Amino acid sequence: MDVPILRAFVARLIRWAVVYGQSFSFVGLAVATLFFAASLTPSLLPRTFVVEGVLAGFALALGYGIGLALLQLYLFLGLPRPGARVQRTAKLLTVIAVGIVFVSFLWRITYWQNSVRELMEMEPLQRSYSYWLLAIAIVVGIVLNSLGRSFLWAGGFVSRWLGRYLPPRVAAGLGFTIVALAALFLANDIVVAKLLDAADRFFAAADATIDDGIEQPTDDLACGSEASLVPWDTIGRRGKTFIAGGPTENEIAGFLDRPAKQPIRVYVGLRSRPTKRLQAQLALEELKRCGGFERSTLIIATPTGTGWLDPSGVNTVEYLHGGDTAIVSMQYSYLPSWITILVNPRHSIESARELFDEVYRHWTTLPKDSRPKLYLHGLSLGALGSEQAADLYTIFEDPIQGAVWSGPPFASREWRTAVNNRNEGTPPWLPTFRDGRLLRFTARENALDREAPWSPMRFVYIQHASDPMIWFSPDLAWSSPEWLRDPRGPDVSPFLRWVPMVTFLQIAFDMPMATSVPLGYGHNYAPSSYIDAWRAVTDPSSWSDESIERLKTHFQNMETPKP
Repeated sequence: MDVPILRAFVARLIRWAVVYGQSFSFVGLAVATLFFAASLTPSLLPRTFVVEGVLAGFALALGYGIGLALLQLYLFLGLPRPGARVQRTAKLLTVIAVGIVFVSFLWRITYWQNSVRELMEMEPLQRSYSYWLLAIAIVVGIVLNSLGRSFLWAGGFVSRWLGRYLPPRVAAGLGFTIVALAALFLANDIVVAKLLDAADRFFAAADATIDDGIEQPTDDLACGSEASLVPWDTIGRRGKTFIAGGPTENEIAGFLDRPAKQPIRVYVGLRSRPTKRLQAQLALEELKRCGGFERSTLIIATPTGTGWLDPSGVNTVEYLHGGDTAIVSMQYSYLPSWITILVNPRHSIESARELFDEVYRHWTTLPKDSRPKLYLHGLSLGALGSEQAADLYTIFEDPIQGAVWSGPPFASREWRTAVNNRNEGTPPWLPTFRDGRLLRFTARENALDREAPWSPMRFVYIQHASDPMIWFSPDLAWSSPEWLRDPRGPDVSPFLRWVPMVTFLQIAFDMPMATSVPLGYGHNYAPSSYIDAWRAVTDPSSWSDESIERLKTHFQNMETPKP
């Protein structure tokens, strides 16, 4: 490029920047800076400088919009304006106060992030890359601000055109309504739809791959084998890993130092049948073919959004029962849980109900003294679907034995009902419910041992105080949550404070990163927690406290893959 042309381009860019900068509202910028500073405070999970920068950019844009809206409301109400001298003094004091907050918060960010990392046994940060964070935040903020200005310009343009034929206020209201509806249509039906379609294609392609070391079973009784009713190539990546990646009969027997059985695992993928009902029927027939109803323990497991079943949750129960188990599951989505729950969480519920109805209907026809004990299981979106798989009238007519659910997401209706009706004086992150005979909660540290005996049905929720999938909620934008009140969870930073709108953004940004932390924190549930839960719910025989600790150590020494 010629030097004169380059100089002209730079000069024009500088002039645009000056004009663009002068168009900002002082009040909007002051509020935006405060929102930016508040976004630097810790949330439930540690954040990288890139994630923090994008989050801060959203906070900047949101704060600017709120500041501008408050200013316009003040002017609209016709409240008295201060004089020029008072305005100059107020602006100077505001700049000083906001500047102090901005610098001090930016200086404290490394300390705040390390306050979370220390609780989660992670290496501390040496620096926070504040300059990169600030640059990312400014770029994101400008882009979002430009989108907002485009909306206002479009609304004004339509309003002025309508003003030729309608009264000014009617034209303004109708004009902005038309633009708002058009923007919603563009965002939901075009932009979001295209992004979801692209995400679905990407994750569907990933689902068709096979992890290293995973091979088709050769045992004819195994699901996915040549003799299986479920074709191997229709099961999907997560299902193949579940079927072929579990403990073997020899591994379990070697640990227990006594004979064991080969655990039965049945999994039906999205490609196996065209509808959920046909998938469930296929799962039942395959379960019968494999001998699942001849085992002592039968578990209907609902996977996460990608079809993943946590090895920590399924491997542990197989060890506890010496392989005398059968686990059946079926896939309902390719997308991660945090996307699926925002788009259509009904998929997990519908899938869980179809599978439960098929298995339960056959289970009730078997003699009660010889049929397996029946349990439910699910993690994350799987917990949401699993807890609504059967209505109470069905269960009470011929009761199942219980369930183990972990990381129930914020949309989980049954979980929320129990937490909201917890015993007085217990925190939401570790509540007690009535006398604990039917339902108990536990966390990283076992909290299931209580004086009250269990009822014939036993249900356990495993949850972490630092799990954003659980504690995110739309009302975080305007209401301080109970889980932030004292006493707070042991893995929640003492510096986390609720700030209107900002905390909502922080926890929302935590959700995609929920499994980026070590086991036992966030949305990663440790084998030890599952061992305690399965022991309490299924009551396996011949397990002393010492042997349970040995099993926990065994799993602690194994590398458990994350989703």
